Amino acid sequence: MQIARVIGNVVATVRHPVYDGHKLLLVQPLALDGDDRGRSYIALDFAQAGKGDRVLVVNEGQSGRQMVGDASAPVRSVIVGVVDELVFEERRPGPHEKREGR
Repeated sequence: MQIARVIGNVVATVRHPVYDGHKLLLVQPLALDGDDRGRSYIALDFAQAGKGDRVLVVNEGQSGRQMVGDASAPVRSVIVGVVDELVFEERRPGPHEKREGR
C-alpha cells in the first residue's frame, strides 16, 4: 500500500466496463514527510476521494482485480481509503540495532 495525494481527474469517454461506476483519478505518491515521491499514476477510486485528498492506494494488480471482482480486469491501482491524519509513534530500536547512549 502507498500514501498518495489526488492531483486530478481522468476523463475517458471510452473505457473498460469494469470501470463503470468508479472515477479514475491521477495520484501523486508521497513520502511520509508529505513530499512528492516518484511518478504520478492513475488509480481506480473505491473511496469517493477528490482532488487534494491524501489517499491510501493498493498498487498491485492482483489486489486491484480482487476489488473489482474480475480476475482478468485491466486494473493495477485502487484507492481504498481517504487518510484523515498520520500519527507517528516513537520508534524503538530493534534487538540488533545500536541504541543511543551505548
